Amino acid sequence: MIAAFNQVRTFLLAIFMIMAGSGFLSTLLAVRLENDGTAAPLIGLVGTAYFAGLTVGSLRVGGLIAQIGHIRSIAAFVSVFSASSLSYALWQDVAFWAVLRFIDGFAIAGVFVCLESWLSERTDTRTRSSALAAYMVALYLGQAMGQFLLNIGEDAPALPFMFSAILLSLALLPVVLTRVPQPDIGELQPLSVKRLYAISPLGMIGTAATGLMLGAFYALAAVFVRRMGLSLADVAFFTSCAIGGGVLFQWPLGLLSDRFDRRKVIVAIFLAAALVASAIALVGDHRGLLFVLGSLFGGVAFALYPLCVAHTNDHIEAHERVGASGGLVLLYSLGAVAGPLVGSLAMAVAGPAGLFGAIGATALLATGFGLWRVYAADPVPSEDQSAFQSIPRTSAVALGAEEESSEGR
Repeated sequence: MIAAFNQVRTFLLAIFMIMAGSGFLSTLLAVRLENDGTAAPLIGLVGTAYFAGLTVGSLRVGGLIAQIGHIRSIAAFVSVFSASSLSYALWQDVAFWAVLRFIDGFAIAGVFVCLESWLSERTDTRTRSSALAAYMVALYLGQAMGQFLLNIGEDAPALPFMFSAILLSLALLPVVLTRVPQPDIGELQPLSVKRLYAISPLGMIGTAATGLMLGAFYALAAVFVRRMGLSLADVAFFTSCAIGGGVLFQWPLGLLSDRFDRRKVIVAIFLAAALVASAIALVGDHRGLLFVLGSLFGGVAFALYPLCVAHTNDHIEAHERVGASGGLVLLYSLGAVAGPLVGSLAMAVAGPAGLFGAIGATALLATGFGLWRVYAADPVPSEDQSAFQSIPRTSAVALGAEEESSEGR
């Protein structure tokens, strides 16, 4: 692990600073719009714009990076992101902020593709898994710590956006000053939805459902906490608890899925997510219990995506792994685009509890689908299951490289 860390420490520092400077923006914007009396569906629209930009960016940035190189590309993407962060302070308007969030999503997609392809090229089959695990920890740790920047804007509303731009700009330094050679990346062609469903129905549906659940959570959890009467500091702590739980639970649940029928583990985790989400909806105004339940929700929900990827890889040929990874990232992103809209409509109909009610309903539907798949098809023999990998839900580049490395194990 130490050797893997030393190989990619430049990228770990960069992603930590980028997520610390940008990971809290979705929460901050939701809180600002909520305080201004904006309707939940409009707040959800701003959240959807980010995931729409992330989806489009994931499909389009590869060509640009191939033309001008990684260093120039990441400098361009982070510069645009920094300028966008400052622009939020100019004018608080739903349409204007939605456009900026789309730009943010497109820019961060470029950052993910740059850093992850670079990271994968600098590691080998022995160190790549550890390097990606360290990358994921740095990403989530930066995102969790960045949440506490929410607390600095009560007297100076523009201050959080300034700190965001500062951190994003400084994050460029480790990258533009590095002596690490730049890699070449090829075009990624995702498998068709029809082919993905034929390969692994549960992997495909589970991935899309996870995207919907987490897209709704990221866009609207802050609104839920505020409408429950809690403070801005509580919003930051709740979000950090969820992210921290996600980091802590992934490996134990992943190792459990390596020992038993992975489909049953996925079904059990979806059911657990449904129960925890329902509990949050029912007891959301109990401060201490809310933080505990938030950690549990993050623990189970964040584990679902890598488990669905692993389950899909149990059923595919080696030459299809990169394309399948790209297809799953796209499905996750499309689910995340729908999540804020579904969650906000549920809040408009049922009040704040509607958010986690909708998330719980999605998880319950996925549970039902998973139970059907358990009884409709035979399990993969344990000796043929691919090993679980704790992977980021960012770009398909790292996923594809990781699957290629698994062929050598």
